[in-house]
Amino acid sequence: MEYNFQEIEKYWKKYWKKNNVFKTKETKKTKYYILNMFPYPSGAGLHVGHCLGYIISDIYARYKRSKGFNILNPIGFDSFGLPAEQYAIQTGKHPFETTCKNMIKYKDQINNLGISFDWSRKIYTSDPNYYRWTQWMFIQIYNSWYDKNEEKSKPIDTLINEFQKNGNRYINASTSFEKKFNSKIWNKFSTSKKESVLLEYRLAYLSKTIVNWCPSLGTVLANDEIKNGRSQRGGFPVYKKKMMQWHLRISAYAERLLKGLNHVNFPNSLKNLQFNWIEKLTGAYISLKIVFTTSNRIRNIKSFIHSPESIFGMTFIILSPEHPFSMKIATHPHKTKVLEFLKKFNKNKDIISGVFTGNYVFHPFIPKKKIPIFISDFFPLDNQMKSVIGIPCQDKKSKEFAKRFELNFITVFSCKKKIFINSEFLNGLNEKDANKKVIEKLIQNKLGDKITTYKIRDAIFSRQRYWGEPIPIYFKKKIPYVIPIEKLPIILPKISNFHPKNGKSPLFRANKWAWDEKNMKIVSNNLINYKNIFPIEINTMPSWAGSSWYYLRYMDPHNKEYFLSKKKENYWENVDLYIGGSEHATGHLIYSRFWHKFLKDRGWIKTEEPFKKILNQGMILNYSTKVLKIVNKNIFISYGLRHKKIFQSFSYQEMYIDTFLIKKNSELDINKFKEFYPLFRKAIFHLENGIFICNRKLEKMSKSKYNVVNPDEICKKYGSDTFRLYEIFLGPITQSKSWDDKKINGIKNFLNKFWSLFHKNGIFNINETIPSLKEYNILHHTIDSIHNKMKNFSLNTIISTFMITVNELTAIKCNKKKILEPIVKLIAPFAPHIAEEIWKKLGKKKSIIFSKIPIVNPKYLIKRRIYPIMFNNKLKFTESFDQKVSIEEIKNFILNHPKIKSLLKEKTLKKLIIIPNKIINILF
Repeated sequence: MEYNFQEIEKYWKKYWKKNNVFKTKETKKTKYYILNMFPYPSGAGLHVGHCLGYIISDIYARYKRSKGFNILNPIGFDSFGLPAEQYAIQTGKHPFETTCKNMIKYKDQINNLGISFDWSRKIYTSDPNYYRWTQWMFIQIYNSWYDKNEEKSKPIDTLINEFQKNGNRYINASTSFEKKFNSKIWNKFSTSKKESVLLEYRLAYLSKTIVNWCPSLGTVLANDEIKNGRSQRGGFPVYKKKMMQWHLRISAYAERLLKGLNHVNFPNSLKNLQFNWIEKLTGAYISLKIVFTTSNRIRNIKSFIHSPESIFGMTFIILSPEHPFSMKIATHPHKTKVLEFLKKFNKNKDIISGVFTGNYVFHPFIPKKKIPIFISDFFPLDNQMKSVIGIPCQDKKSKEFAKRFELNFITVFSCKKKIFINSEFLNGLNEKDANKKVIEKLIQNKLGDKITTYKIRDAIFSRQRYWGEPIPIYFKKKIPYVIPIEKLPIILPKISNFHPKNGKSPLFRANKWAWDEKNMKIVSNNLINYKNIFPIEINTMPSWAGSSWYYLRYMDPHNKEYFLSKKKENYWENVDLYIGGSEHATGHLIYSRFWHKFLKDRGWIKTEEPFKKILNQGMILNYSTKVLKIVNKNIFISYGLRHKKIFQSFSYQEMYIDTFLIKKNSELDINKFKEFYPLFRKAIFHLENGIFICNRKLEKMSKSKYNVVNPDEICKKYGSDTFRLYEIFLGPITQSKSWDDKKINGIKNFLNKFWSLFHKNGIFNINETIPSLKEYNILHHTIDSIHNKMKNFSLNTIISTFMITVNELTAIKCNKKKILEPIVKLIAPFAPHIAEEIWKKLGKKKSIIFSKIPIVNPKYLIKRRIYPIMFNNKLKFTESFDQKVSIEEIKNFILNHPKIKSLLKEKTLKKLIIIPNKIINILF
């Protein structure tokens, strides 16, 4: 009987589904929670790069289950997002319709891989039953403030009570409100004034800020949605624009986000990205008097200085484009240039950019000395002051900026004598004493003090989009009020035109989007009277809102009363292993860690961190193809001609094309190209040596680069088990590797060989004979190797181990049940379909997923030496031998090895070279 993967895989997929094999319940077993980062269901479906994470998680889930753990391995979809909305704008199809269709496609593709996800726990962020709780959590964040003394969030009511008793004099909160007031003043405030003050304390707040605005998409974009000054989606230009936006006060959690990294098992590279994103800054703040008071009557700027002792080296100060004075500080002759700069998006933060405002501040210790004020996004500025003092002699970036704008350098420290110079009252002091003295002076003159601040900024939480969670807020006299919790979810209304307009979300077109405060329901906009019926917020939440807590809902997905019961949370706690790409290090992982800590502060969960361990899988790369086109001309240039003098005066654009349009050796099939792109049928093609050469580049798979490989096609041709093993065999799972389906036949042959161990002349052939010592040695070396490699996630080398084992067992014609049955258990997590089929043939009634994995017996661990087998100095395969075996025994084994006989065939053996403990070389 041949290994018919089509029939076998089809049967076991049906079996797993029919018998709910992967369904998880809470038991007395030790839990292990494995999770893939939330997938977005794009219309293109899965490509082989996406599949790697799912295959890794499935292998580990099956392995841990076989070790006795109760496994939670759920799946769902991050189904809100910009791609579906852009598709709706282009086609008129509602995002809900296309998203549902895409989720079905994804599910079919994932199931085709044999992934052991528990689909009974499926969630998706666009489901009102799910985003009801996202809205509930937003309201809780809105109704909270952060107490710095206790380092935790508290209900806003506790803050209001304190204001009523003592004002804000004893409050140490994360806030943008600087003025002090007592209880009498507070109690005299109008309701509107009280709400506006509270808004500056709330963890969710409204504020005008400079945002990344993409007119073509009609929405604000996060930094991780932009590349080289253009949107990741569509490649549209992005500009700076000041807009009223919702924010989450993530900066309040900066210290805890930093400390938490010491208690989680994340890759060091990921930790470093988060450390740098949050970045703790210690120094001092200084209040600097402005030279030219503008019409806005701004008199002082509070600025940060890293090393206060170097204050006499300051030659400029920097304001962030997001600084509240950035549009107000410029003198009249410089206003136009400042506004132009603020509208631009700096594509590369490593490029020195900035603009002089025409204004100055006075040096705090040198009377009448003027220091120029610049606006720049070249510097990593703290979130609190958004301003830094430039000291070129002390700071690398300040030095680069000063050179670019021809500003002074003042040396204030003698490296030879280790004392300060050119620094008036600090002259002759060392760094420690100078720091102490300047801080004393700042405090004495009421100009500043020591400070610890952070680079991390509060997260913008509103998007001018339709396809996102509605924000449960309505406005009364421009003050936000929350919609009552018992009326959640506030369901996204249906509209037909998804185009944003003039910076407004498409929701402004909704006919029924007003809140009736008296009857507590959504009513027609025509009824808005600003007395008891008010407009509802038209911006929606960002796509990361729902993905910041989804891992919690998987623990209790069908609970209609609460987002997570205490009983379920006590059992599952948090995620043991989180698998996904490193590109989420500073976006999703920061947001979800903040969200988790907030929920803990308010008593709804008990753990401090959402993820115990993170595994970043590497990318699978594939060659893309690009042709070189002259900008604004219907002319294409063969890639090798680009440096020729005749073409050097032109500007070029590289255009991605599908790989089916090229012949061998990167040659473009021009006829096919013209047929595929009617627009270029009359194009001129400049050839080199009679052919047109394309540029081939190995890069991340992407539909836009036409270099994706569809896993469905691979599975159809070779089988899901072959595809799974090949993906893992490509290389270390944490490293990037290139796709090459030409080598997949090796894995296919391996599985056929594995199948043949159990069959003879097409008939299942296993005997009960007691194994030999050598057979036990092979088995237990394999068991030991696999367990050790699983600890380090060296999955690719486990495939090599299986190959060696199968070769060794084939060579000795082993078909003994006590050897082969444990091997089936070992390979089951990697190739589950073939393992299930053989398991059934072995007479087993239950799925192999319920069997226990073999454990090693140390007495059989005789040390073995692996020899590379070379043919005329070229490696063909490897074999392992007991270290005690003689050279003569190795020679006899090699000469009678069926694989070697096959490779030699009619060739004449000239010489057999065996170098002990190193290599075997066969010359012919």
